[in-house]
Amino acid sequence: MEDMPYAEWLGFARASWSRYGMPESVVDLGCGTGSLSIPLARSGFHVYGIDLSADMLAIARSKWDEAPQQAVRPRAGTIRWLQQDMRSWELAEPVDTVISFCDCLNYLTEKDDIESAFQATFAALRSGGSFLFDMHPPKQLIRYAEEQPFVLDERDIAYIWTCDFEESLCQIEHNLTIFARDGKMKFDRFEETHLQRAYDPDWIEAALRRAGFSTVERFADFELKAASASSERLFFAAIK
Repeated sequence: MEDMPYAEWLGFARASWSRYGMPESVVDLGCGTGSLSIPLARSGFHVYGIDLSADMLAIARSKWDEAPQQAVRPRAGTIRWLQQDMRSWELAEPVDTVISFCDCLNYLTEKDDIESAFQATFAALRSGGSFLFDMHPPKQLIRYAEEQPFVLDERDIAYIWTCDFEESLCQIEHNLTIFARDGKMKFDRFEETHLQRAYDPDWIEAALRRAGFSTVERFADFELKAASASSERLFFAAIK
């Protein structure tokens, strides 16, 4: 994950907040190991990092505890780590904005689950709050299926990544065999499976409106520009 475009996700969020209103409180929904939550908190935001995985949250807490606590804003930011399901998450008080990047929502493979996540997010936002997220469009999952297998071969880590695509659901299963050096000469082998589904962007926009969002805009590839047929990553901004 070290090559993932975290700076670009943060840049998109800040550009969007300049457009829709700068927040103080931020929910990072599907925060993983905190690679977006931590820089946001360090720059002064009050962040809730929410994820279903206890293991990822443990790594996130460790990274936050070890990070230099320097804030750019006049007051220091904060983080609360919460283990919750994005389909039914909730907080005690409303927040200003919710972000969910790195195609987290593609991991919800049922339409009802997408609708539930949108409804939970709408309920947790203050009036005028923003919901920013990205998703792989259907064509991107088709590209993965056409271009696989993928291989990484470095000194301390290697993987073989294959994909099985189910066209009728626009659903893809990523199967990874990972070899990681254990610090000596031995490599440990791990198996991972990731299941994702892509949805028609028009259906996503309609689902956001059904959840109650009054304004929905669609962008692409980390910029506030209209999506095209060649867009690899769609971004949505929904306002309560």
